[in-house]
This record gives sequence, C-alpha cells and structure tokens, in this order.
Amino acid sequence: MGSETGAGKNSLYNNQDFDLSIDVFSQISSKLLDDDGRPKRTAVIAAGVLSLAWATAQLGWIAGPVVMFMFSFITYYTSTLLAACYRSGDPLNGKRNYTYMDAVRSNLSGFEVKICGWVQYLNLFGVSIGYTIASSITIMIAFGIVEIFCSQIPDFDQQWWLSIVAAVMSFAYSTIGLGIGIAKVAAETRKIGGSLTGISVGTVTQTQKTWSFQALGDIAFAYSYSLILIEIQETLKAPPSESKTMKKATLLSVGVTTFFYMLCRCTGYAAFGDLSPGKLLTGFGFYNPFWLLDIANAAIFIHLVGAYQVYCQPLFAFVEKTASEKFPDSKFTTKDIKISIPGFRPYNLNIFRLVWRTCFVMIPTLISMLLQFFNDIVGLLGALGFWPLTVYFPVEMYISQKKIPKWSTTWLCLQVLSIACFVITIAAAAGSIAGIVLDLKSYTSFSTGYQFSYNLKKARETKLYGLKTLLVVVHVRKM
Repeated sequence: MGSETGAGKNSLYNNQDFDLSIDVFSQISSKLLDDDGRPKRTAVIAAGVLSLAWATAQLGWIAGPVVMFMFSFITYYTSTLLAACYRSGDPLNGKRNYTYMDAVRSNLSGFEVKICGWVQYLNLFGVSIGYTIASSITIMIAFGIVEIFCSQIPDFDQQWWLSIVAAVMSFAYSTIGLGIGIAKVAAETRKIGGSLTGISVGTVTQTQKTWSFQALGDIAFAYSYSLILIEIQETLKAPPSESKTMKKATLLSVGVTTFFYMLCRCTGYAAFGDLSPGKLLTGFGFYNPFWLLDIANAAIFIHLVGAYQVYCQPLFAFVEKTASEKFPDSKFTTKDIKISIPGFRPYNLNIFRLVWRTCFVMIPTLISMLLQFFNDIVGLLGALGFWPLTVYFPVEMYISQKKIPKWSTTWLCLQVLSIACFVITIAAAAGSIAGIVLDLKSYTSFSTGYQFSYNLKKARETKLYGLKTLLVVVHVRKM
C-alpha cells in the first residue's frame, strides 16, 4: 500500500455511490485472501451488552426476557433473508454481492440505494459517538487521542487479528461482569433484585416510566448484526452455498449471543434491581474487586478502539474517495508525502487524510463529552438502525430476489413483520429522545447534568485504589 498515491488509493472503491468496502487487492498476502481473491473481512462483538441490565430494569422480569427473545428471533429471521441475497440469481454460482450496499444495489431501485447509504453513514457516525461515550467518562479524551492515531493507519479495520482481539476483550469484560454480578447476589445482597413489571415510580418519575420504551433501542443496539453479515458471508467457501452455511452460522451465533446476553442482563438486574447502572462496569455499578474491574475496563477500552475503527474506516475512505474525484488536481487531497520509519516500510502521509480524520474523531469526542447520556444515545442508535437495516431492506431485497407476488400470503406476512418493527423503532426512538430531553433539563456542559465529587471516603471504604483512583475517583451523584 505504501507506494500508492492518495488519488490512486481512493479510486480503489468498487462502487460509485454509497459503499462500505474497499478493494485493496494489490500487495496483500494470499493468506489474507478469500477463495474468490478478495481480502478477508473482520467483525467485532458489540458493546451493547453493557446496557442490558439497565434495559431489563426498565421492563422487568417478564417483559425483559420476552423482548430479548423477540429481538433475537427477528434478527435471526431477517438475517436468513439477507443471507439469501448474497448471490444474485443462482444461489451457488450467481453474481456475488460483496457488501450490504451491493446487495441493495442489485435488488432495489437507485433511490432506495441512496437512502440506504445515508442511513448507513449516519449510523456509523452515531456509533462513533456511542463507542466514545462507552469508553467511560474519565477517559474520553484519552480514547479520542488513541482513535486519532489509529485512524491514520491505512486499512486498520482490515487487520486479520482485529476480530480475534475484539472477541477476546468482549468475552473478557462480559464474563467479569457476569461473575461479579453472581458474586454480589450470592455473597452481598443475598436476594434477587427487581420486579415483574420493572422500575417503579419513585425510583424514577412517572414521565421517565412512561418513556421507558428506550430500553427497546438499547436491546436492538446489542443485536446490530445485519450491517456486517454480507461481509462475513463473503469469507465462506462454496459448496455448499454460502447462504446455507450462513443460515446455520447465524442460528448458532444468535443463539449463543442471546444466551450470554440473558446471563449478563439477568445477573446485573438481580444484583442491582431498580438501581441497575446504565453501563454495568464503567457506570460505577461495581466497586470491588478493584483489580478485576481495572482489567474489565481495560478490556472495554481495547475492544472499543478496534470496534470504532471497523465502523469508521469505511466512512473515512468514502469521504476521501469523493474528495479526490471532485478535486483530482489538488495536491492537498491527492499528494502523499513519504515518511521513512526505521524497521518498517515508508508511511504515506496524506495531508487531507490527516486533517479530515483528526477533525472527524474530535467531533464525536466533543459531542460525547457534552452529551454523556449513554443509554439514551445507545437507545436512539439502536432504534434508528433496527428497522431500516435489520428489517426493511432485507425484507424488500428478499421479496425482489425471490419474485414473491404482491398480496400473496408470504408477501403479507413479511409486510406485517416490517410494519410491526417500524412501530417498535418509532416507540424506541421516541423514548430515547424523551430521555435525552429529560436529561438535558439537569444538564451542565462537560459534566453531563451530573455533579462529580471526589468521594475519597467511598474509595477508602471499598479500597478502590486501582485505575479509577488514578483517573480521579468520582462518585456520580444527581444534581
């Protein structure tokens, strides 16, 4: 990659409008290529598991598990529809659709392609904000600095080891949260918290209880899987057809994920009841053992760094490609400056890339510092991405691909599913927006509507002398 010019590299995009993949075939080891000669893709596990205990607290022991299973079933079913659209025509030998956008382009109209593109890019920008907030109040600036550095690494999201590291980190902090929750119930509270109907009025206001629909968005965010399904399917070998293999893999992955999610959310809710924190590990839910929490928070940080890049690098490349096409003669957008690095191949520094990516990372970081409403933001992101990307486009593409007659039983059932999920999206989005509005009423710039006090007494009582003390131990208290 080092010898490519800015214009040359940006022109490697394989589609004209909105796309989320880059063709980077040259100078790539054959070990990193699929059977069709394209680079292997990476995927990361979402950090939405951190808010599931809070979401359960809003819904209660009855509705909480029911909603979780509902989202898991919908995600699995629509994923099978999307998997069937990986190839156009013959499921074994038909034309491949390498990305989600390729599949939309092959099956739907140009207007829908553009709408899908805007939804995806807005979703990616929103995810960058959500991940920055999830990195924890005390280390957002450090997180932003690390992301500025990582964003300058070409094709960082394509590194083969990224998925492995992200999966290990995600499993690590989720398991720690699960273990500490079980220990808290068994040794500390010695009772199962919560209620059948969820958080009670008194713990929250009547208005907050009414708008608890945002919990639906938090759960939907945890199942944001469809956007990368096609890219994952691209790595499969045929025969058998990729769609058959992907359906089996989806059933296994959604089943295992749901089981693990259920364990984490239930133990967190059982441990804290109505007071379940918005971020189970970084939201001051647990204080002991401090060394284990330090490990968990370090794992969250590492996981989010990689996940952020996986989501944002395609957006970076799209803007750079557009800029190079609009200003092909501009040295600012196309010229690379070779920088020699001892022991490594020369690094091509592109000034536009440096400025644009740095500014991009700074904007979500600033917004995150201003609006640190984790559950509200995650709920809104989950709501806005759920219906269009997980349900509507897969359903419409499947109908087009299989030529399902209008008003047939299958067509009607699919449309009912789409409409029902649209209603869920509206309810979740309304609840999240209402939550943001309510939080803004007690909001102070750069303190998120919360007053931070140095609670050294609490630190001494809990022997909290680890990473959180180093980062200035704070006890979050409503103003």
